[in-house]
Amino acid sequence: MFFEYSVDWEKELGRLLGTYDVVVPTSVVRELQILAQRTDRQKKAAAALKLIAKYETVDDNATSADDALLNIAVKTKGIVVTNDKELREELRSCRIPVIFLRGKKKLAFEE
Repeated sequence: MFFEYSVDWEKELGRLLGTYDVVVPTSVVRELQILAQRTDRQKKAAAALKLIAKYETVDDNATSADDALLNIAVKTKGIVVTNDKELREELRSCRIPVIFLRGKKKLAFEE
């Protein structure tokens, strides 16, 4: 979503949260590496890999990126940034706060 719309997501996160730390589960990195090899998603996945390279990665034993995000958010009482509707529903049912893109212009926080 960050590459489809011109949103300064770091500034938006600061607006919503003040200070924050970004961590990326290793399952997310692996999923992006796989997507970066597929022609239909190669550019966006490669850009996402470049973007997350500056952040801390957290090892996880999850079978999917979604499971890793859910597990780590539960353990750390963290907030997940995603526009994936199914994942957002699952996070809501577990009472995990979510930040998502609203109106293609800014991020919204949902507890």
